[in-house]
Amino acid sequence: MDISLSLLAQAEQPGWQSFLPFIVIFAAMYFLIIAPQRKKQKQHQKMITELKSGTEVMTSGGIYGTITNVKEDRFVLKIAENTKIEISKASVSAVINAAE
Repeated sequence: MDISLSLLAQAEQPGWQSFLPFIVIFAAMYFLIIAPQRKKQKQHQKMITELKSGTEVMTSGGIYGTITNVKEDRFVLKIAENTKIEISKASVSAVINAAE
């Protein structure tokens, strides 16, 4: 009889305690995954907005080139003599410094 009452008392715990592990896991995911990814996206967007003609860049496909023209949603890259390509702004992955 006493065991039945103790099990019944345990079953009637407040509902928020059962959600506590989910809340902790969500908070950990936010601080370990989501927040750093947002920061990285903001840095990438800032880098793209600061690019101008004459800047050497590397695309996400590994193509190195120099920006010759900036359009609304694209860059024109000079990758060799008499060779220019248009790429989307989002495909620029890095700015190449002269020191490299």
